[in-house]
Amino acid sequence: MTLHPTDHAGLEILPFADCLRLLDSVPVGRVGFFADGEIVILPVNYLADGQNVIFRTGAGSKLSSIGSRNLVGFEADDYDVGTHSGWSVVISGFTEVVESEEEIRRLNDLGLRAWARPEEEVPTWIRIRPTSVTGRRTPGSAFGG
Repeated sequence: MTLHPTDHAGLEILPFADCLRLLDSVPVGRVGFFADGEIVILPVNYLADGQNVIFRTGAGSKLSSIGSRNLVGFEADDYDVGTHSGWSVVISGFTEVVESEEEIRRLNDLGLRAWARPEEEVPTWIRIRPTSVTGRRTPGSAFGG
């Protein structure tokens, strides 16, 4: 039994508040953007900060090339192979490099840790400000992350 309307494929359409809650339940998503003449999709560890997505990147990485005011796509999901259930949240939005020292201190206190680069390296914080947030869940999945 679905709790929400379904789309043409029978997937449950999730309300905005559920999308935000689900985004906050997994640590890894994918950001897609245009760089060097091609579409690039890269995994990032991230945090939901209100309705925004924030992540860090090192200087010289492909992600650092997105800068501010660029349109990106972001997707996070979870899937249970045993029950064939899962969900996906997709965000379209514009990037913003966080430059305020006060805001950087606040973001640093949220606990997002680097994956591969040394912790000593000063990262660039990127915020995605959504223009749209959509979510889908397979009909049989249990609500949650």
